[in-house]
Amino acid sequence: MLDATSPAHRLPAAPGVGYKAQHFTDLRADPGPVKWLEIHAENYMGDGGRPHAQLRALRPDFAMSVHGVGLSIGGQDPLDAGHLARLKTLVDWLEPASFSEHLAWSTHGAEFLDDLLPLPYTEATFACVADHIDQVQDVLGRQMLLENPSSYLAFEQSTMSETEFLSALVRRTGCGLLLDVNNVFISATNLGYTPRGYLDAYPLTSVGEIHVGGHAEDADDHGAPLLIDSHGSATADPVWALLDHALAGIGPAPVLVEWDNDVPDWPTLRAEAERAALTLSAHVSG
Repeated sequence: MLDATSPAHRLPAAPGVGYKAQHFTDLRADPGPVKWLEIHAENYMGDGGRPHAQLRALRPDFAMSVHGVGLSIGGQDPLDAGHLARLKTLVDWLEPASFSEHLAWSTHGAEFLDDLLPLPYTEATFACVADHIDQVQDVLGRQMLLENPSSYLAFEQSTMSETEFLSALVRRTGCGLLLDVNNVFISATNLGYTPRGYLDAYPLTSVGEIHVGGHAEDADDHGAPLLIDSHGSATADPVWALLDHALAGIGPAPVLVEWDNDVPDWPTLRAEAERAALTLSAHVSG
């Protein structure tokens, strides 16, 4: 088991952005406060070409984070050995400062579902997820960070809260955590609890990375607010406030601005990173 008190990540306590190829030239010329970049693992599992060449060109100037979306850590089936092997090849040559995945499932048999689906927080689920985390960390030879999901429903059979489930996984596997405060805000709104209460119960000492991002607003069949994790707009003010609350408990940390859909021009994304830098600056001691 890996030591959860000694995270393998080496990301700087500074803003990062999700890397998009259209921003390659701007990042090299005018990165602003951005010190690290995140890529989605599944976009870079090919044999090379322009995507790999761009990462190699950026790597000397930016720390790298690899974020997986396809392992299906929470699935009942065994992990896909081929997918895990391709992931290992990627992290071996890129040598990222951090690797993360979601507390969710996205496969059923041979079918891949284009979504990150929630889990019941039970002892059986816990055992399955913990074994999968152990397997990933053993194959990669590094600690992974596990991200809290955005939720739209809760399971009646859950016997643990999400924060209890995550805390137990950290103790059992030695993994770290990726705290997505946008997901916290979405889940709290959709399920009717307070986001600050969630953070106050969250194992903040195990956080190796924080995410902020945009969400879409809708309403359910009863007219109640329903938030969707869209990653297609600027981060909302309540999410920035929640980031500030989290940093008060964690201290300065790597903060990623996620913007994956309707990707804006570089000045717009850089402005989001500048706001993250301003929020971080309030938590620098001395």
